[in-house]
Amino acid sequence: MSSADHVETPQMIGLVSDIVSAYVSNNSVPVGELSSLIRSVHEAVARLGSAAPAEPGRLTPPVPIKKTVTPDYLISLEDGRRYRTLKRHLAGRGLTPEQYRQKWGLPPDYPMVAANYAAQRSELAKSIGLGQKPVVRRPRSNQAA
Repeated sequence: MSSADHVETPQMIGLVSDIVSAYVSNNSVPVGELSSLIRSVHEAVARLGSAAPAEPGRLTPPVPIKKTVTPDYLISLEDGRRYRTLKRHLAGRGLTPEQYRQKWGLPPDYPMVAANYAAQRSELAKSIGLGQKPVVRRPRSNQAA
C-alpha cells in the first residue's frame, strides 16, 4: 500500500459506513450477510478512484434478465428492486418504457406490469362495471289504471 492509500482510508471507511447504514436502514439484511455487504461496498468504493471507464453500451444488470419477470412483481434493471408496475419508477428516472427496453436490450413485448397485479386490476375494473356499455333505462309507463 502506498501512503496515498493510507490517507484515503479514513475517508473510505466513513463513506462505506454511511452507505451501508443508509442501505440497512431501508432494507432487511440478515446478520450473516452484513459482512459481505460491507466488503462489497468497500470494494466498490475502492474501485471508484481507480476503475477504468466501463465500455460504452455494455451495461451489467443487477439481476439476470430472465429472473426479472415474476407473476407477482417485476425487478427493475435500474436498481434491482421489486415493483408491481415499472412505468412510474422509470418516469422518476427520466426513462420511458421504450427507452428502458432499448437501454437493456429487452424485447418489445417485455411487460411493464406484473401479471398477477394486472389480473387483479382487471378483475376490479370488471366488478365495478368498467368496459361495458351503459344500460339505457326506459321510463316506465303507467298503463295500469
